[in-house]
Amino acid sequence: MTKTVNQNLAQSTRHYRHTGHTGHTASSAAASPSPFKDLTFPLNVYAHALLLEEGKATYLHYGLFQDNQTSLQTAQQFSTDLLITRLPPSPCRILEVGVGLGTTLTQLNQLGYDVHGITPDAQQIAYIQKNLDSEVPVSCHSLQDFKAQPESFDVVLLLESAQSIEPLVIFNKALDLLPLSGDLIIVDAFALKYDEARVEDLHLLNDLVALAERFGFELVEHVDLSTQAAPTLDHLLHITATHRQRLIKDLFLIDEQQLTQLDESNRSYHKKYASGHYGYALLHFRKKTVPKWRLQILEKNQIQEMLDLFKKTFHHDMTPATWQWKYGSHSGGEIGIWRDNQLIAHYGGVSRRILFFGQPQTAVQIGDVMVDTSERGILTRKGPFFLMTATFLERYIGYGKPYLVGLGFPNERHMKIAVRHGLYAEVGCLTEFSWNIRSRFPLWGTRLHLIGQEQADFAKTAVDQCWQNMVADLQTAIIGVRDWQYLQHRYLNHPNQQYQIILVRNRFSNYARGILVLRYDPEGCEIVDLIAPLAEIPLLITHARRLAGMHGTTRVFCRITANFADYFAVAGGTQQTVNIHIPANAWSNGPSPEILKNHWWLMSGDKDFR
Repeated sequence: MTKTVNQNLAQSTRHYRHTGHTGHTASSAAASPSPFKDLTFPLNVYAHALLLEEGKATYLHYGLFQDNQTSLQTAQQFSTDLLITRLPPSPCRILEVGVGLGTTLTQLNQLGYDVHGITPDAQQIAYIQKNLDSEVPVSCHSLQDFKAQPESFDVVLLLESAQSIEPLVIFNKALDLLPLSGDLIIVDAFALKYDEARVEDLHLLNDLVALAERFGFELVEHVDLSTQAAPTLDHLLHITATHRQRLIKDLFLIDEQQLTQLDESNRSYHKKYASGHYGYALLHFRKKTVPKWRLQILEKNQIQEMLDLFKKTFHHDMTPATWQWKYGSHSGGEIGIWRDNQLIAHYGGVSRRILFFGQPQTAVQIGDVMVDTSERGILTRKGPFFLMTATFLERYIGYGKPYLVGLGFPNERHMKIAVRHGLYAEVGCLTEFSWNIRSRFPLWGTRLHLIGQEQADFAKTAVDQCWQNMVADLQTAIIGVRDWQYLQHRYLNHPNQQYQIILVRNRFSNYARGILVLRYDPEGCEIVDLIAPLAEIPLLITHARRLAGMHGTTRVFCRITANFADYFAVAGGTQQTVNIHIPANAWSNGPSPEILKNHWWLMSGDKDFR
């Protein structure tokens, strides 16, 4: 349950939230339209089901059941009473985030608290104004968009609304809105452990507590309420089943499948409570210090700050067009650190589709990791590099997170720091091959086609065929998807760099043998990428050497993860080590570095964004 509705999850439901009450009895409800019919699904279902079952809907947050208690209303009242005992004496200023339908808001007002409520759901606001009081102090805002003077509140309260809010937003806002010794109270469902390669709905409890400490909050109290809260799910399943037809009729539900999905979601939560994956808790934090550095997700209006830091760090420009190409449509998240309103560190991630031992997964490619030179000397667990790296890994990478694994190519300094702090583990390295050029004379069994945007239909068929043939050889590897969609974005749509993409086909049958991606620079002709069955690699290298000779360069070279070096060594040439290491997430729970070690297929096209 939560008090706000994530519109993208309206059918699968993120569990319900706090709402208000109505004076209707069960009998009057049978004769009248549901007062909840205009609420967003599933809020309307839970409210009306409780009205039908118990004669009124006073709360719709989880109840906390005691002994053999069978009334959900009584269990919910116990939960509210428990929360109120954690509040400072009135009068004090309270911000309630996610007011539902106003019941707790009204009770706090009656107890003498100066309380203001916010919700982004206009339908909930309309209900409050119609059924409670148009003067109730509530406004239609998300927490992120809510504006108030610093230290405007003594308590920030989130009763089953935290699960639908980005944790970095919660702590940044609480830090601004609370004075020193102000209270942040969160009562909600949490994930207690993640151990599956899927995205979970709930915040991981340990990650939330760790993040609070980074923002200067002390955990005053942690009350585990899982055992008392879990029976709520049995009650929800019972009342939606008992009153299914009335719910459909009274709420004018067109799609009955919504109720089925809602029940499936509740059953799934029930199982996870039973297995110890999910739990319910009251967390009471207190603002103890104002941190030196502030972690935030980089917003679009802060991009120029990132570009300025990039230039200061790497001594060349990243254009807005390059940022848009890299992050705009494939962003996996960017975390920044500010000091005195100045961006001093950045950690970026770009979403990448991969095959993980033959199975489709999503990874995040780390890039543009930078710390202002004036802050670099602080390399402890309190420093900016550790703070943003640990936070990014907790927020994005591992079991239950948006991305199963991360990939990247940190410089030697960052790699050593991250390994020392237990953030990364090394799982591979790159090696470099180089060859002399070859004769320009053609290989009569094959022919070459230059691929560009103008041959989209033709190129898509050929590239995807080569990719599927490559996939067949790499069922025990981890590799970024290299289909036509990726090739277009990565190489053909690059805003600055020019690449030469070559299709190698049989001369007479037109069978696609492989794809070469080449880049020419003063060092020679680099095979940036290739897409082909592994047995075709020597043929592609031979063609690259021919093309390099025609282009007037003196050598061909490529970089490949060392575990696949043997497939390139058969083409001769010279091999040398390069100081480029492949890290893996060692901080948050996910596939272990031992599983990943020496299984990545990575080339220069994976490494750089030039």
